[in-house]
Amino acid sequence: MCYKKLEEVKTSALGKNTSRTIYDPVHAAPTTSTRLNWIDSISASSSSQGLSQPSTQTTQYLRADTPNNATPITSYPTLRIEKNDLRSVTLLEAKAKVKDIAISRERVTLKDVLQEGTFGRIFHGILIDEKDPNKEKQAFVKTVKDQASEIQVTVMLTESCKLRGLHHRNLLPMTHVCIEEGEKPMVILPYMNWGNLTLFLQQCELVEANNPQAISQQDLVHMAIQIACGMSYLARREVIHKDLAARNCVIDDTLQVKITDNALSRDLFPMDYHCLGDNENRPVRWMALESLVNNEFSSASEVWAFGVTLWELMTLGQTPYVDIDPFKMAAYLKDGYRIAQPINCPDELLAVMACCWALDPEERPKFQQLVQCLTEFHAALGAYV
Repeated sequence: MCYKKLEEVKTSALGKNTSRTIYDPVHAAPTTSTRLNWIDSISASSSSQGLSQPSTQTTQYLRADTPNNATPITSYPTLRIEKNDLRSVTLLEAKAKVKDIAISRERVTLKDVLQEGTFGRIFHGILIDEKDPNKEKQAFVKTVKDQASEIQVTVMLTESCKLRGLHHRNLLPMTHVCIEEGEKPMVILPYMNWGNLTLFLQQCELVEANNPQAISQQDLVHMAIQIACGMSYLARREVIHKDLAARNCVIDDTLQVKITDNALSRDLFPMDYHCLGDNENRPVRWMALESLVNNEFSSASEVWAFGVTLWELMTLGQTPYVDIDPFKMAAYLKDGYRIAQPINCPDELLAVMACCWALDPEERPKFQQLVQCLTEFHAALGAYV
């Protein structure tokens, strides 16, 4: 994927040009660069203020269909390197934290392997009811291979606890674990029959020739709304995910989307994580500038990651910033560059992404504002069905 600078971003209101567009972001013919407009206002209601308008920031947007003739970057900010606190937790401590939801290994039956990495696997499993052996539930089962190290097992258990105890229709926390001595630990989550969102998107075709199995732009926006709803709940609970991306979401055949933890994601999606010299793999292409440079995470940095996730949705699971050296990402973002507008993606949706990618965290919208904005755009798309 190559890149080119676009024009400076100006201001405008959401709500124009909302006709339904059926498009293929992979095979569509290249389009000319278009001017992007900031969202100036969404609603004057007290329940949700308009998305904030950057006052002095200049943001240059990139296209995937043109050569890279951007000015070379010659200097880069120093990245602050901090120890990964997950590795300070021992395996015994990790097991102790989940002991209250531990169940017998005999209640779990492993079926097909859904995803497999170097040391981790996700199975389609069957969970037998504790009181009635004749009752069964389908489940995701995360586990490790025999060659997994103690640190890898510990990190899997620790990261699986990220959403534990939280209850929301768009979250998928773990429900049980198996941590019996002599057995590889297992983490059990409710089953979603279309599985990982990234893998699902990559197999999709957008609506074409009235294919009933294809996915529409309106469907993609609905997925984005659900992710924003789940993240809004996490923000209210002051929970920071730190790894929001399509790979950490799952979907079912009703197009219900749920956010999961990131346990095993580094192993299952190794190309999405990069080590910046400190032996810690990070989702560099999804991270806000303050997270990259200062290791600072907040609801505002989660909003940045949501903008990248929205881009993933609109490209059917493509990789953002695929041609950018991970070591140069911080400088790239600081210089005002952002990922390309997906071909035929409505300017309204790119404007939402743009607000999420404001350099100043205070200028980014809140998740509740994003929910309202996307809901209104979804309704406008529906009006043209």
